[in-house]
Amino acid sequence: MTDLLTLGETMVSVRTARPMRLGGDAQLSIAGSESNVAIGVARLGHDVTWLSAVGNDEPGRLIQRTLRAENVDVRVRFADDAFTGFIAFDQPSHDITRVSYHRRGSAASTLTPDETTAAIAAVSPKLLHVTGITPALSETARAATLAAVRTTAARVSLDVNYRARLWSRAEAAATLREFLLHIHTVFASDDELDLLTDAEDPVADLLTSVETVVVTAGGKGAWSHTRTPEISTIHRPALPVTVVDSIGAGDAFVSGYLSATLDNLSAEACLDRATTSGAFCVTAYGDWESLPTREDLTLLSHAQGTALR
Repeated sequence: MTDLLTLGETMVSVRTARPMRLGGDAQLSIAGSESNVAIGVARLGHDVTWLSAVGNDEPGRLIQRTLRAENVDVRVRFADDAFTGFIAFDQPSHDITRVSYHRRGSAASTLTPDETTAAIAAVSPKLLHVTGITPALSETARAATLAAVRTTAARVSLDVNYRARLWSRAEAAATLREFLLHIHTVFASDDELDLLTDAEDPVADLLTSVETVVVTAGGKGAWSHTRTPEISTIHRPALPVTVVDSIGAGDAFVSGYLSATLDNLSAEACLDRATTSGAFCVTAYGDWESLPTREDLTLLSHAQGTALR
């Protein structure tokens, strides 16, 4: 049995600290919403499994090796007839990141329902985490994600994670609303709630079918809404840290929340760990490199500039 199973595409990433058209030094790494969450939850001390497909190529092996080094159980198919996706980040200005994708027809888009249901049967996860990115990759990946949420006995979380370059809002809404019958916890930014419901009060409407709705709003913090049986709302502000790079902050937030859920912590403590993990992520470049370990979680209670000797 694993604590968390997640599935989706991870790409090789190339990052420059200035406009890429100018050339110069670049950093090679990996990036993917679900694998970011997997790394974050694993660093916080849990057993995590990640499922995907990559090309039978060196970029695919970089992804496998990196996740294994982060203590993530990797269940990956190496595809001979498809390639590993690629993503490029550059920064035309401070904390404005431009993203270029090269992923259409990638190996991860060929993930099948048989693969996802087989993984669930093999690892019996306590939690299953999916995003709105994977079902946007292809019809096959959409069916694979839906099969996973339908067949698992685990508690299921969904991070909407809308990507306009992958599908329209209408397509996303039609698919994600089908998922809701199988979801326990929804993570969404405040501008994504309309993808899940047309109701005038989207949170109240969602809580008729899911247990918890977590709404993030960047620097304004996050809100957790549950029905017990009345709607209970908790807010936590964003922690006061110097933002270097906000890419990956949402995944870091989710990883902290899911870790606290696995520890059976209160709703307040779940939101605290989520905002702390998100704060760690934005203090350095990279999607996942600065995610905290369990021992790191208290570090942000120190004043900036503190030297721990």
